[in-house]
Amino acid sequence: MRTFVIGNENCVLGFALVGVGGQVVRTAEETGTAVRACLDDKTIALLLVTADVADLARDTIDRLKVESMTPLVVEIPGHAEGGAVPSLKDFVQGAIGINLGE
Repeated sequence: MRTFVIGNENCVLGFALVGVGGQVVRTAEETGTAVRACLDDKTIALLLVTADVADLARDTIDRLKVESMTPLVVEIPGHAEGGAVPSLKDFVQGAIGINLGE
């Protein structure tokens, strides 16, 4: 089983540097096509989608995050407008729903 990322160019390139395959998308149509291809590929166990790309197909991504078991769909931070990227602590706290303190 493998991991795959759908996202912006920088994110896909970054994951490629550590051996994770991916696809760059720029439109809602490209996002839908890439997601459908991943759902059909039974070798993909974890599908990472950057937040900026998830916004292009918000309804589909939100539904898959709740319903899909294989692949498991996880939204990760992508390119943030204005350069405001959440800290790792904030990201983990949001993902697990527990305050990690100072």
